[in-house]
Amino acid sequence: MCPLGLQGGMQGAEDSRKPGCSLKLPGVTETDLARDEEKPANDLRARVRTVLKRRKLTDSVSAEQAAASWEQDRFVARARALFYARMMFLTLGLLILAVPTWSGYFGLTGPVAFAGYFAMLLYSVANFLVIDHPKAGRWVTYLTLCLDLIIMVVLIAKPQVGGGLQSPLLATQLLFTTLFAILFPKPLSILPPLLALPVTTRLDLLLNRSVTAIELLTLLWYSALNFIIVYVVVYLNEREAAAHREVVELQGDLKELAVVEERNRMAREIHDGLGASLSSMIIQSEYILGLAQDGALRDEIRELKASAEESIDELRRNLRMMREDFELTQALEDYAKTFRDRTQLDIRFERSGTARKLSPDAQLALFRILQEGLSNAAKHAQAKVVTVKLDFGEAQVHLTVRDDGKGFDPKKTPRGHYGLLNMRERAMKLGGEIIVDSAPGAGALVSFSLPCNPS
Repeated sequence: MCPLGLQGGMQGAEDSRKPGCSLKLPGVTETDLARDEEKPANDLRARVRTVLKRRKLTDSVSAEQAAASWEQDRFVARARALFYARMMFLTLGLLILAVPTWSGYFGLTGPVAFAGYFAMLLYSVANFLVIDHPKAGRWVTYLTLCLDLIIMVVLIAKPQVGGGLQSPLLATQLLFTTLFAILFPKPLSILPPLLALPVTTRLDLLLNRSVTAIELLTLLWYSALNFIIVYVVVYLNEREAAAHREVVELQGDLKELAVVEERNRMAREIHDGLGASLSSMIIQSEYILGLAQDGALRDEIRELKASAEESIDELRRNLRMMREDFELTQALEDYAKTFRDRTQLDIRFERSGTARKLSPDAQLALFRILQEGLSNAAKHAQAKVVTVKLDFGEAQVHLTVRDDGKGFDPKKTPRGHYGLLNMRERAMKLGGEIIVDSAPGAGALVSFSLPCNPS
């Protein structure tokens, strides 16, 4: 019975701390409270899944993939803006075709002009439909933009009077330079609009239109404006991309730092909690061992103490890995010595090569495979001698565990024994290779090879 009277705040607090008693709010169940606690996390997961789905990314997205996705989104947004600009130009083009004076000035008369107009409309729509494709969208956009530029040069150069460098459409060339620089900020990609001016000048000469001093000034002025536009747009684009990359890398660093801090916090809590409990168990075992007189009881207490000591050793290894203060070679050698002392098994440890810094996952895999190999040799193989070799090569690290036990058939693993399966899964996860060579009466050899690349 849990008293929930409101006779006093202190009384209610004291009652709530009694065994089997909890303070509950009317109409609120524990399920509701748990659901309320999980709601922010669920909302965050849902938002992350939505963003990942929209950007077509996976949960294990890297900084490079995130940057590539951002660049693709930026390109798609700019390409869509290009499509809407084309629609405006096509509307103006339709107006030019509808006014006889204007169409006559540009020589856009007859069915050929209308066929060209509808061709522009079709490839503009086709470009819009493939904008979202990572590769085809860029290629089609670039090609159609070049077609627009060719049509623009033709419209500028075609009028015999007031054409060429005197054309009112010449300013459109600056717009094309801007579009090319925004969509494709690479030197060779921006080359077509920059060639439009010398091509127009050449066409003027071929059409027997002399280039006056004013037109030469116009050419120089537009050339200068082109280079200014290219410099400003490309510079701002590079600054924007560099700033975004820096933000993405900073987010990754902050995430990694948060993980490290959380690992250190958990390591402290485990050390102060579970580590202290195991240490107390060892001390109490030693005390009880001194009091016990029965031989069988003393053996049980020794086994309990040995298990506690092994557990605290395993705890310390895990804490060192969590704090990234784990030295693989020394840890393997120490474990082999400890295992030898506890089992009286003749374990010979050899190492060669220059030790390399490996990733925590790689170090853990090597350590677990050594543990499994020694455990199998002691429990199942009835081995007398076990040889452990650790070799650091140029590209790989090799660990071999060989025993002279009774051996077994690797193809006939007993049901419920997952040691070999776990070793293979660890090797597959890290891109390594594991070989188990054994036969009845011929001992066993476990060979594990792992690339030295991860660090």
